[in-house]
Amino acid sequence: MRTFIVLAAAFSFSVFGQFQGGPPQKYDPDWTTLMRHPVPAWFDEAKLGIFVHWGIYSVPAFAPPTGEPGNVDFSKWFANNPYAEWYANTMKIAGSPTALHHQQKYGAGFGYLDFIPQFNQAVAKWDPARMAAAFQDAGARYVVLTTKHHDGFLLWPSKVPNPHRPASQQSASRDIAGELTRAVRDKGMKMGLYYSGGLDWSFVSEPILAMGDLMKRVPQSAEYAAYADAHWRELIDGYQPSVLWDDISYPKAGQTAALFAEYYNRVPDGVINNRFNVPHSDFTTPEYSRYDRIVEKKWESCRGLGFSFGYNQVEGPQHVLPAPELIRLLIDIVSKNGNLLLNVGPRADGSIPEIQLDRLRALGAWLRQNGEAIYATKPWIRPSAKTSDGVAVRFTQKGGSVYAILLDQPKGREAAMEGLFLPGGARVTLLGGGDIPWKQDGRTARLTLPASLPGGSAFAFRITPKPSLLVSE
Repeated sequence: MRTFIVLAAAFSFSVFGQFQGGPPQKYDPDWTTLMRHPVPAWFDEAKLGIFVHWGIYSVPAFAPPTGEPGNVDFSKWFANNPYAEWYANTMKIAGSPTALHHQQKYGAGFGYLDFIPQFNQAVAKWDPARMAAAFQDAGARYVVLTTKHHDGFLLWPSKVPNPHRPASQQSASRDIAGELTRAVRDKGMKMGLYYSGGLDWSFVSEPILAMGDLMKRVPQSAEYAAYADAHWRELIDGYQPSVLWDDISYPKAGQTAALFAEYYNRVPDGVINNRFNVPHSDFTTPEYSRYDRIVEKKWESCRGLGFSFGYNQVEGPQHVLPAPELIRLLIDIVSKNGNLLLNVGPRADGSIPEIQLDRLRALGAWLRQNGEAIYATKPWIRPSAKTSDGVAVRFTQKGGSVYAILLDQPKGREAAMEGLFLPGGARVTLLGGGDIPWKQDGRTARLTLPASLPGGSAFAFRITPKPSLLVSE
C-alpha cells in the first residue's frame, strides 16, 4: 500500500468527451454519422430543466400516492399507479383506487375523453408568460413540455389527423406548445418537446396490467409509425425544439435515423434522449433515480416534486420533496455529470400549485447565491466526501477552481476534509459570504466557518487554485 498526491488537472479534461472526429458538416441518416453529434455546451452547462406534464389528466388530477417507483411493489404498480398522467390506463383496471374514484365521482358512463371540454375551458385562462417566469425564477435553463402523453391527446394544432378519434377529441383548443415555446424563449431559456412515441392508447387500447405488458402495448403498425414520424417532423419544423424527448420506445418501422438527421441539420445544437431505444442518443434518462458515480456520457435525471408527474390533487406536503432535499438532489446530480429535469404538474388551467411553487422559489433562491458552483461546471476527480463530523460534501469544478459544497449545516465552526490538500496561498471563498481562513493539518484541510452560514440548506466554497487529493494504491 502506498499513497501519493494526484493533481485534479490531470483528470479534468479526459473523462467527459462523448464523440470523436468532430461533427460532420451535414448529418446523413446513418448511425455512424449521427453518433458524431457532440453534446452542445448549453445542455452540459444548463444543469437544471423543468419538465411540464399537462393534459386531459390534469382535470381529474387523481392517483393514489403510493410512493416513488424504487420504493413500490411492481407486481401491484399499475393498479396502484401514483402517476396521475396514467389515469386513462389505471381507470380501466377493475378494483384499482383510480377506477373506484372515477366511478364514484363521475359515473360509469363518463369516459376519459369526456374530460376534454373541461380541459379546453380551463386552459383558456392560462398565462404562458407567468408560467415561464416561474421557471426562470427557479433557475431553470431549459423547459420540456409533454406535447402528447400516452393518452394520445395533443397540445398543439396538428395537421396530421388521428385516424381513431373524431376531430373534436384530438387536440387542445390552444397551441400550448407554440405559446409556451415563445414565452420560454422570451425569458432566455431553451425549449424542448416531449412526445410519447412508445405508447398511444388511441392506437392500442388494451390496459397495461403488469410490467410485462408495457412493451407489448407499443403500437407497431405501419399506420402508427407513419403517424409518429409525421408528428415529430411537424414539431421539428414548427417549433425547432432544443430537445427531442421521446418516451417508452418507438415503433420499429419508424424512420428514426432519418428523423435524427433532419433534426440535427435543422437544429445543430439540439439534443436527443435515449428513449427511442435506437443506437444513438445524446444523453440517458434515469427516472426517479440517479447514478452513484461520475458517468462519462451526459445524463439527465427526471422526477416529479411528489410521486406523480401530472398534477395530483391528492398529494400533500408529506408527499413532496422538502426544499433542502431538492437542493441536495440537484447538487448530487451535477457532481456526477448530470442534469436535473424537475417536473411541474400544472392544474388544468395552467396554474402551478402553491406547494410546487414554494419548492421552485426555494431552489431559485439557493441558485442565485450558489449557482456559480453549479452552472457550467464539470465533475472533479471524485464527486463526494465527508467532513470529519459526517457532513456530506459534493465537488464540482470550473476554470481554475474547485467547489466543495456541504450538503448540511456543520455541527461546529469547522469543516475538516481528510485527504484534501490545498496549495499554499489558496483562497477559499464562501459563496454568499466572503473569504474564510483555512489551514492544512497534515492529511486534513480545515476550513474555519463564520458564526452563521448564508442560505440554510447547502453551502458552497470556492477553492482557488484547485486542491489535490490523497489517493491510495
